[in-house]
Amino acid sequence: MIDAVYKKVINSEEELRSLLGTPSRTAANKIIHKLDHHCREFIGKSPILFLSTADSAGKCDTSPRGDAPGFVHILNDHSFVIPERPGNKRVDSLLNILSNPYIGTLFVIPGLEETLRINGRAKIIRDSEILEQMAAQGKNPILGIAVEVEECYIHCAKAFKRSKLWDQGEWLDKKDLPKPSQILADHVNLPDLDSDKIKAALQESYEKRLY
Repeated sequence: MIDAVYKKVINSEEELRSLLGTPSRTAANKIIHKLDHHCREFIGKSPILFLSTADSAGKCDTSPRGDAPGFVHILNDHSFVIPERPGNKRVDSLLNILSNPYIGTLFVIPGLEETLRINGRAKIIRDSEILEQMAAQGKNPILGIAVEVEECYIHCAKAFKRSKLWDQGEWLDKKDLPKPSQILADHVNLPDLDSDKIKAALQESYEKRLY
């Protein structure tokens, strides 16, 4: 049992608050419930977001969605659509949405340490008149993730400042980076798929099947 290794586990909000305190007035009151002009500008300048979903049993998943800034289509003050570009066909996020519509998104703009969090409910859509608004490289997305906005708020920059994410001087040298093809080969663990074959397949996918 994983809990057996922990000797002091927090089990109540009272105990949690006794250690961490309560939010400031700004933090406690920063949530809005629609896409105002600030949120629209932020979304329009963001080339990537992170999408969090969970299935009906509560098992969670987070995945990135990215494209040119403005790739997310804003329908109105209360809804936007994320295009579903070609992927690995696992469709983890989409399967979760089918069983549990609640969704969390985190929008990121390179160079900006604050992020925009938007929570709400999602559904998978096929409306061609909406999807064609998000065409890229001459191709319309087959599906879209439509999000009904419930909460919007700016997240502070502390995590980005601590990590120095945008400071290229802190980045690892390329030779020291993890090797995704080797990781995938080890995890898949099939005799006919080694690191070189997976690397070639990934490269082909990146070059020919982004859209």
